[in-house]
Amino acid sequence: MYGTHDQSDAARPSAWARERFGSRAGALAAAVPARLDKAHRRAQAAHLAVGLKKAGPYGDSLLKAAREELAEEALQLGGDARDLLGRPYPILNDHALFPFRYADHPMPLERARLKQAPTPHRRRLFTAHGPAEQEALFPMDDSLSTEAYDQLHAAFEQLGEVTKLVSVFFTSDVENGIHTIHWGDARLEPDRTFSWAYRETLLPFMG
Repeated sequence: MYGTHDQSDAARPSAWARERFGSRAGALAAAVPARLDKAHRRAQAAHLAVGLKKAGPYGDSLLKAAREELAEEALQLGGDARDLLGRPYPILNDHALFPFRYADHPMPLERARLKQAPTPHRRRLFTAHGPAEQEALFPMDDSLSTEAYDQLHAAFEQLGEVTKLVSVFFTSDVENGIHTIHWGDARLEPDRTFSWAYRETLLPFMG
C-alpha cells in the first residue's frame, strides 16, 4: 500500500503521480494549487459582490470555479473535459480529477466527512471509479440486491469505463484562501468519511 508523500517539488513528481498522469504529472502537480487559487479568487469576488458578511455564495462558487479551472488545465495538458450531470470532469491519462472542499478552516484530512448522506450519483462515482473495493475500510452493504450492486459498480459512460478517480481535497475560507491541498486515491465509506489507499500533500500556491 502507498504511504503519504509531501509533493514539495513538482519538478520531481512521485511515482504515484507518474503512474496516473505520465509525463504530465509534474505539470499537473504544479498547476492544481495555482488553479485552486484562481478558483478561490473568482469565488471571493462573487462573495464580495453580494455584500453578505457571513452566509454567501463563496462555497458553491468555489467548487464550480474549481471544476472549470481544473478542466481548463486538463485541456491545456492534452487531456479532456467530460460533462456528467452538467458538471465538467477534468480527464488526463484516463484519470478524472474530483475537487472537494471538506472544511472552511484548516483541518486534518482524516476528519474529512460529507455533511449529508451521499447522493446515489456520488456514491456510484466513488464506488465505480474509486480504489478497488478490497481497499475499503468497511465492507459493502450486504443488503443490496444484485441489480442495485451492479448499478452501483457500473462506470459512468460519460467518464469512460476505465477512468479512475483522483480526489483533490482542500480547505479554504473567503478571507484567507486555500489552506491545505491533498490529492490521492480516496474511497467514500458508509459512515460518510473517506479512507485513502494513497494520498499526497500539495503546497498551496504562493504566487
